[in-house]
Amino acid sequence: MSIDFTIEAKHGAARASRFVLAHGVVETPIFMPVGTQGILKGIDCVSATNILQTKLILANTYHLYLRPGTDILSKASGIHSFANFNGNYLTDSGGFQAFSLGSNAKSDDTGITFQSHIDGSKHRFTPTKVIDIQYIINSDIMMVLDDLVALPASKSRILDSINRTTKWARQSIEYHNNQKNIREICNKIFAIMQGGIDYEMRKRSANELCELDFDGYAIGGLAVGESNKDMYNCLDYAVAFLPENKPRYLMGVGTPQNLLECIDRGVDMFDCVMPSRNARNACIFTQNGKINIKNAGYKIDFSPLDSECECYTCKHYSKAYLHHLFRAKELSYHSLATIHNLFFYMQLMSNARNAILHGYWDKYKNNMLRKLEGSLWH
Repeated sequence: MSIDFTIEAKHGAARASRFVLAHGVVETPIFMPVGTQGILKGIDCVSATNILQTKLILANTYHLYLRPGTDILSKASGIHSFANFNGNYLTDSGGFQAFSLGSNAKSDDTGITFQSHIDGSKHRFTPTKVIDIQYIINSDIMMVLDDLVALPASKSRILDSINRTTKWARQSIEYHNNQKNIREICNKIFAIMQGGIDYEMRKRSANELCELDFDGYAIGGLAVGESNKDMYNCLDYAVAFLPENKPRYLMGVGTPQNLLECIDRGVDMFDCVMPSRNARNACIFTQNGKINIKNAGYKIDFSPLDSECECYTCKHYSKAYLHHLFRAKELSYHSLATIHNLFFYMQLMSNARNAILHGYWDKYKNNMLRKLEGSLWH
């Protein structure tokens, strides 16, 4: 069954939509917190549900395959019961991790051979094996294996990436559709467009993948070395190559400004480690820009991290207390700071959605960009 996807409102290319997954309805634009191991760093799934109210977490096939492993996940009946999260999971295929492993991973036309970053053991991912792993994880959205290229890259390397990505995508969707004939499957499957920042390459990749009729489409191969300007210019045409009636997911992006600009170009879904990673390193996002909570000036500042924020952390604790926790290396700092930064990102998406639904998207976007881009570290 094709994905149940509805566009509720549009403002230019920006759109507010909703789609149905096995573990609940997802409303867009949406930011997916990164839970590489099936859980957000420093936050348990009960808190992710009750405090952050997230409906979709990104987990990683590569990492879950290595640890805890498919045997344990199978015995646990999948990641939802194992992690006690009743919302949805999207799992990346592991292609980006192979890209990140550098010399410890080798790609060929049939898959990727890599060494574990944990113990150096050798493993191999093929398009169908990656799907089988994600069945065991029981991902609500499964990403297919793709061939990612760092930018800048030669046209011949980009073309090789497209050809390999299309070949693997075809193998994945055909395998997935055959499984549907054997047993009931609720997992949705997304393809990943490649093509660098080349118009014709992006068009070619999109056309080949769209012929295969996936549940949704991701835009891969961006935020891997190109400038923001080049990324935005690429999205101006690349998004339009994708179906209007399917979710569009931009992988691994990015700053709050990036998200606003990309929503304006028609993107529905985002993920990035930035809010949680920055939180752990003292960088706090606020409505008026970023602050560095380790700065001495916050030692006696008893105001919340953001006076406009309604998150758990801002309701209960002050900058001075977070400053103290960070300086004292208390683990609770990581949890409280991460809750705030993720809440900030998710509230940004919620406000963007409301602005699109109620016809004031341009005003909201421009106002937020002014506030965010006019700010400095303080």
